[in-house]
Amino acid sequence: MDQPIELGFRFMTLADVGAVTELERLAFTTPWPHDAFVNELTKNPNARYVVALHQNKVIAYCGMWIIIDEAHITNVAVHPSYRGKKIGLRLMQKMMGVAMMFGAKSMTLEVRPSNTVARNMYVKLGFTEQGIRKRYYSDNNEDAIIMWVTLQ
Repeated sequence: MDQPIELGFRFMTLADVGAVTELERLAFTTPWPHDAFVNELTKNPNARYVVALHQNKVIAYCGMWIIIDEAHITNVAVHPSYRGKKIGLRLMQKMMGVAMMFGAKSMTLEVRPSNTVARNMYVKLGFTEQGIRKRYYSDNNEDAIIMWVTLQ
């Protein structure tokens, strides 16, 4: 079995936006633009973003909004070269800890029904399917599954 990859985690800074924008482009058909991340970091008091680093390179990131006692995952991406190494799982575990640190009692996210790898990971983390958002994804009108977990 592969050794776990050595990772560091820290809050995202403006200096990371270029690398995160590139991750978005590699991971999603409708990526968030550079300015969206700048706005999240500079204008959204509810936003918390964390990057995962390997050898000082951003290889994954996750963002969330914390509103009162709920955390909503906005996006999560792992560089394609690093997928299948449990980096997404470790990053989500980190985000759950950060959410609790900021007072969140529960966490929610949307995921494509076709993204079975992500869905299985979320179930492993304790998330359960709680609803559907019809035609949520604008690139292909795919529904989104709404998942929730109680943080503890």
